Amino acid sequence: MRLTRASVTGPALIRWFLLFPLVLLAAPKARAEYIVLRSGQRLSVTGYQLLGDKYRLQLNGGFVEMPAEDVVAIEPEEVFHSAPPAETAKAPYRDLIQAAATRYSVDADLITSVIAAESNFDPKAISRRNARGLMQLLPETAARLGVKNIFDPSDNIDGGTRYLRDLLVRYRNDLALTLAAYNAGPERVRQYGNVPPFAETRSYVRRVKTAYAKRKSSAPAQPQIPRPQPATVSESAPTPSGQF
Repeated sequence: MRLTRASVTGPALIRWFLLFPLVLLAAPKARAEYIVLRSGQRLSVTGYQLLGDKYRLQLNGGFVEMPAEDVVAIEPEEVFHSAPPAETAKAPYRDLIQAAATRYSVDADLITSVIAAESNFDPKAISRRNARGLMQLLPETAARLGVKNIFDPSDNIDGGTRYLRDLLVRYRNDLALTLAAYNAGPERVRQYGNVPPFAETRSYVRRVKTAYAKRKSSAPAQPQIPRPQPATVSESAPTPSGQF
């Protein structure tokens, strides 16, 4: 119904002002997200639908459709004033994470930050590229790492942490290169000689590093775990976790 000045006078005006706050409360808040394309372009959308083999994207100026195969990821738009992540001591699976951290000499806060970015602590998570579990391992990567049950939190964290340790060794504890290889694969890092110029990979590296730094600054002092010692690692291993 279109409201005119005449229609919102007297009792009608009173009812309108009483109901207006309820309308605002009932209206869903628009949540912006990024659609990451195969070309590396990122589109900010306020809604999307998968219709068969196409995505229908809602943009500020209307709608647009594109083949689903052109979409490589859907990411939440970053909000820089968001609350800091939970401390490691309060995160799920902390005992399993700490055990793997000790076993492979990898910081527990780093493992937690990777799990948060990869699966948001969902042990049954499966990506569009078939990466699975808490640390999003590809089945072939999990098999090489000796993971028997990819959806078992203990097995997945153990294999994912071992893989993370291998990357830290390979890149001499360079965290940016390690995370880039975890996301996009060591061959892409080797191809570009640095963090690959993919928007998704760069966003992933930034998000994990930021979450890791917040955990380190807010967590109580913990005994220092020795860092993995650099060593010569063959170019054939390790393989990516499954993001690319």
